[in-house]
Amino acid sequence: MTGDAGKKPTLTFPAGKPALTSSAQKVIEGSGTPAKDGDVLTANVTVYNWDGKQNKSPGSDYDQGKSEFVTVSPQLPKALHEALVGAKPGGRVLAVIAKDNLSADQINQAKQQGTDFNASSQVLVVDIVSAAAKAAQGSAVDPGLNGVKLENPGGDKAPTLTTKTAAKPPKKLVVKTVIKGDGPAVKADQTVLAHYIGKIWGTDKKFDSSWDRGEPASFALNQVVKGWAQGLTGVPVGSRVLLTIPPDLGYGKEGNSQGGIKGTDTLVFVVDVLGAA
Repeated sequence: MTGDAGKKPTLTFPAGKPALTSSAQKVIEGSGTPAKDGDVLTANVTVYNWDGKQNKSPGSDYDQGKSEFVTVSPQLPKALHEALVGAKPGGRVLAVIAKDNLSADQINQAKQQGTDFNASSQVLVVDIVSAAAKAAQGSAVDPGLNGVKLENPGGDKAPTLTTKTAAKPPKKLVVKTVIKGDGPAVKADQTVLAHYIGKIWGTDKKFDSSWDRGEPASFALNQVVKGWAQGLTGVPVGSRVLLTIPPDLGYGKEGNSQGGIKGTDTLVFVVDVLGAA
C-alpha cells in the first residue's frame, strides 16, 4: 500500500486468486483516544474489489472530496469492526471483507449489485479523521429568548428544552449560540452529524429527539427544511444552537401530520453540531 494518511491510498494486490477469508489490520497508528463501540468517526473510506483480475476501486471518499460518518458497532462486518475498535484519529486501518463475514442474504444482495463474494472479496481502507463528541462541550450561555427555557446539565447529558409559553413566537428565523464550538464552520453542501430535540412553540410538545433514540442523526443540509439549512450553515462544529423556525422555513402551510405539526406551528430546536463531512 502507498499513500500517507489523509491522501488516497493505492493498493497492490498479490498475484493469483483473492483471499476469501476476512482479516483486519491497523496500518497507521494515529494518536488520541482509541475508538470504542458507539463512537461515530469522521473518516475517508476507499473500497477495492479484490477479484484477482482487475482489482478495481469502485469508489473513494477522496474522489468525492467529502468524508463520511462511520459508527463503530458490532453490527458491522466482523473484520471492519475489529479494525475500527481501538483506531485513533490520524490512523489508517484496512479490512478484508469476505464471505465468512457476511450472511447469505448479504451475499445474495451483493451479487445482485455486481459483487460475487464466492469469487472475490472487498478491501476497505479507512482513514480516521476525527471522533465526534457525545454532546457539545463547554460552558453554556442563556439564549435569551422570551418564551423558551433551556437547561444545560453539561458533560454528555442531553439538554432540557421547554417551550410552554403564552409569548408570541418570532416571525423570522432565530439562531442563538448556546455553546460555541471550536471546529470548522459547517458548509451548506455538507452532511451534518447532530443530536437534537424538536418542540412546538407554545405547547411544549416534543415531536422528535435524537437523544431519545440514543444516537445522533446525520443529514445533508441541502435536503432538510430551510430553517435548518439556513440556521446551521456557518455554525462551528462542536456548537449547541437554539433555532426557532417559522412555518414558511419549516413544513409550510401543509405542516407535518406525522409529527403532529400544523401549518401555523413555529418549531423550536436545540441542536448539538457534532460533526460535518
